[in-house]
Amino acid sequence: MSTQRLGKGLRALIPQADEKFGLDIQDIALDKIEPNPYQPRQHFDQARLEELAQSIKEFGLLEPVIVRRKGTVYELAAGERRVRAAQLAGLEEIPAIVRDYDDLEMMQVGLIENLQRENLNPIEEAEGFRILMDKFGLTQNEVAEAVGKSRPSVANALRLLNLGDEERRLVETGELSVGHAKVLLGVGQSKLRLELARRVVKEGLSVRQLEQLVEKGKNVPRGTSRKKDPEIAALEDDLQRHLGTKVSLSYRKGTGKISISYYSDEELERLLDMLRSL
Repeated sequence: MSTQRLGKGLRALIPQADEKFGLDIQDIALDKIEPNPYQPRQHFDQARLEELAQSIKEFGLLEPVIVRRKGTVYELAAGERRVRAAQLAGLEEIPAIVRDYDDLEMMQVGLIENLQRENLNPIEEAEGFRILMDKFGLTQNEVAEAVGKSRPSVANALRLLNLGDEERRLVETGELSVGHAKVLLGVGQSKLRLELARRVVKEGLSVRQLEQLVEKGKNVPRGTSRKKDPEIAALEDDLQRHLGTKVSLSYRKGTGKISISYYSDEELERLLDMLRSL
């Protein structure tokens, strides 16, 4: 794949509505269509699939799927949800646009389509970014360019993959928010992190309540038992939300220091990029 096509995002890879009359749209048998081998989405809402299937029965499939030819069959590039719903609706064939994609473009199309439709949960999104980096050798900057996101947002997403298996599952199901996950990533002990995650789910704790729990659990050095000034605590909260990581601020008569935590080389690069852009 040429670097000129990399980074142009959806328009460079997925046909647009204003091009529809020049596209090669074919009716292809559903049993000739195989899943995208690089599909980042793993979870499909059955109720929504059935709703779409009912709509297809009434009005037909209004938007063609996108495939690439592979021998005597076709691999799906974009539209797996539509294919599944069409199968539920009892269709034997569906309209499809045939494109000549390489493997990287197949991965990009599947990822970009799901991102733009907001179909991916945060873990699926992060795993999609990781595949682009590990399998295709893209840098974080190239991934961000390819999917139309900022580099800090890609780096933040990738950090979620450092969570434990159960914590990742809770993020996938929406029981833990990305905000909760960011706080948990600042907890070094995996056992404590898991206990806190379970407590968030059980008690319905907010991100702020979780932050307070994490703060209380830390050992307080001698001579520092004074309560933090509420204004300083508010500034810390503000910085943490902006930077997406743990921030500690000390202040004494106009002097002090700001301590910013990071947990990987990639996280350091992300923070440096953010600070340079200020």
